[in-house]
Amino acid sequence: MMSIRTLHWVMAGTLALLAACGQTQDTDQTSADGDASSGPQTVTLYSTRHYDSDKRIYEAFEAETGIEVLAREAGAAQLLETMRAEGDASPADVIIAADAGTLWRFKEAGLTQPIVSDALEAAIPANLQDAENHWMGLSKRHRIIAYDPERLTADQVDEMIKLADPALDGEICVRSSSNVYNLSLMGELIERLGSDAAAEWAESVVSNMARDPSGGDTDQIRAVAAGACSAAIVNHYYWIRLATSGSEADREVAASTALSFASAGAGTHTNVTAAGIAANAPNLDGATAFLEFLASPEGQAMLVTETKEFPVIEGVPLPEGLETLPEIIESDLDLSRLGANQVEAQQIYDRAGWP
Repeated sequence: MMSIRTLHWVMAGTLALLAACGQTQDTDQTSADGDASSGPQTVTLYSTRHYDSDKRIYEAFEAETGIEVLAREAGAAQLLETMRAEGDASPADVIIAADAGTLWRFKEAGLTQPIVSDALEAAIPANLQDAENHWMGLSKRHRIIAYDPERLTADQVDEMIKLADPALDGEICVRSSSNVYNLSLMGELIERLGSDAAAEWAESVVSNMARDPSGGDTDQIRAVAAGACSAAIVNHYYWIRLATSGSEADREVAASTALSFASAGAGTHTNVTAAGIAANAPNLDGATAFLEFLASPEGQAMLVTETKEFPVIEGVPLPEGLETLPEIIESDLDLSRLGANQVEAQQIYDRAGWP
């Protein structure tokens, strides 16, 4: 049954379409160059991100191109179902999600199209692009281990597989298995270890949990600092945000913990905030221009400053806090595998009893 919120989105999209049809005589000749004689241009963005800094990105893009960004923010599942319901009439031009596996799902649903841009091809590293160019990574994050250096040594947490060690009984904090970051991590472990070994790892981690999964990654770091557990699986930027916080209490939490960029089998698990162009994008040229802006030095800096992710192009200054991190050996896994393994990943977690 369609939820009330989803129905609201479908109705909103339908009304927007009807309104656009009623103005055809004035706007249907609008070109991607933002020619004032043909009226203002817009690009409609469906985004799973929720940062105030994104609004400044939209404003900067409009100032540079004259194209206004109309953003709809919601969870990935809601956006996907909304686009399915809207069908060919969807107003979406661009889709942004904080996980490569999520963009894989949009692609599999037929909701994206190949991105045609020499500038993007040149700017984005090949391993961060979909093989068929349906999405491209725009910023990087790493799933790592935050730990208490007074209770654990660095070599106890230098590999994700070591969290299965019985010596860590009652020592691990982690969020829900249904969280997309954990699904993607398991997606890589399936590729690196094989399904059986990945399942054994999940069962052992469940046995080593200090408590049932609760809260987000920041909550897991706080739990380590408070002594509730000695190791937690988190994305790197949650710790960096605490370390660079204006709150002394937050900085103390970070100072009492350490980070391990643990190998997931062949380097630290790496994921991306990624973007694709909607299959029926009304403003294809504008959508491409928006992605090219996000891959520019200006766009990259604005994209990662608040989130504390890593830029994907060379020469962009790192956000505050990242310069203190050690050199990271990143996994080179084909990121489409994170999406392809997502269903099996959840099944493995469910069988392991990982809430």
